[in-house]
Amino acid sequence: MADFHGKVVVITGGAGDIGKAAAKLLAGDGAAVLLVDSNGKALDAAVVEIGNPRVSGCVADVTDVASTQAYIKAAVDRFGGIDVLLSNAGIEGKVTPIFDADPADFDRVIAVNVRGVWLSLKYAIPEMRKRGGGSIVISSSIAGLRGTAGVTPYCTSKHAVIGLMRAAALECAPLNIRVNTVNPSPVETRMMRSLEEGLMPGNPGEVHTMLKAMIPMQRYAEPDDIAKLMRFLASDDSTFITGSVYSADGGLNAG
Repeated sequence: MADFHGKVVVITGGAGDIGKAAAKLLAGDGAAVLLVDSNGKALDAAVVEIGNPRVSGCVADVTDVASTQAYIKAAVDRFGGIDVLLSNAGIEGKVTPIFDADPADFDRVIAVNVRGVWLSLKYAIPEMRKRGGGSIVISSSIAGLRGTAGVTPYCTSKHAVIGLMRAAALECAPLNIRVNTVNPSPVETRMMRSLEEGLMPGNPGEVHTMLKAMIPMQRYAEPDDIAKLMRFLASDDSTFITGSVYSADGGLNAG
């Protein structure tokens, strides 16, 4: 089991299912964890649900420079620095074809899913450098590896962060900071419930059944499945791994 005692972890999108699962694992392994989310009520509930005194929350808008600087400062002030960044905040946007889409929805998805990740790296990297290195894990998606009709803003954003990761990995290698992405297939989360309803309004269960049947392992991922991969990439067990894309998709991309 990885040992995170003395390590400080920042998780954006911390009130979501994957963020909470990662926080539980890493705090259980000894890390001090700062959960970051724009939803204060959900964030408070997440901290209570996790129930570990090493976990605390910070309300922030990941798309905003001052807000990003504030949550980075909060991690440094509370815990002394940053060793691991899980840049996990993301939104799905509306399910609609390009010709019917609202440009404002595209802008919002790109702001959260791409600008938010870029800002997290911009302000976390200097603090990680002070600690002698660390690990950054960016949440992409299976939609970052293949086309997905109806969710072009989301698909675009998840492709974009892979490019961001690769460039950042090259910049950060001399700093002993590793950068990788995780790319899940459908996960049992609120986001997937929203996407299922958007794809087939009034009958999301049929979408769930169809998508599950496409996955060789015949199930969606659980948040823990993704959190365990994040933990590996954050740990000292992966010290020679950077610039890589890691799928957790039950074999979906194998065919």
